[in-house]
Amino acid sequence: MDPDIEAACHELLLRLAGRMPDRLLWRYRDWLGEGAMSTLARTLPRTLLKHNIDLDQPEYRLLVAGLVPHGADWHQVSSTLGVDEVGENRYTFTPSAPDQVNSVDSVSALVHATLRGRPDVGEVRQSWRQRTGEESKRVLLITALSGLPRLTGELQRVLRVLGDEEPSVEVMPPRFELPEYHQAALASSELVCVGAVDTGNRLVAA
Repeated sequence: MDPDIEAACHELLLRLAGRMPDRLLWRYRDWLGEGAMSTLARTLPRTLLKHNIDLDQPEYRLLVAGLVPHGADWHQVSSTLGVDEVGENRYTFTPSAPDQVNSVDSVSALVHATLRGRPDVGEVRQSWRQRTGEESKRVLLITALSGLPRLTGELQRVLRVLGDEEPSVEVMPPRFELPEYHQAALASSELVCVGAVDTGNRLVAA
């Protein structure tokens, strides 16, 4: 796959965190990790329109760059560009799950074992997302130098095996301009482990 197209799609899906339903977003990320670009091109623009998810100009350019070369419907793509700014983050975050304060976190332990010292991986952090009327949800926040869509897909599959049917795995490139959602999650996160590389910047200041 063209690395520029892959990077554009991955960044767009990062920016849709907290805006697109989890049950859809994890699937699109899984398809990207598997290289199913024609499926993404056919379905993602339609989903954005169905759920009234407007894109700003940078996101629109990512959609065009990532999916038009793979056959996305141009009319649907052009209709995703919104006239208003992207809405504010609707979630709050905490470093730990309110109902797991004193319990052993087996998922975190497995993520630690999987990614500690791993090549091309930097920091690995986690936060717990909350909103009134919803259960707390684990959000993994990771920096990596390469293979971001495939690492996302791998970790999603791990979390699904462990019971999270709609995993939230945010694998970010170095010096990524963080949307409000990711800023809020990182501000209330805890370190799980570090990989083998220094990506050049800390996600959270020491």
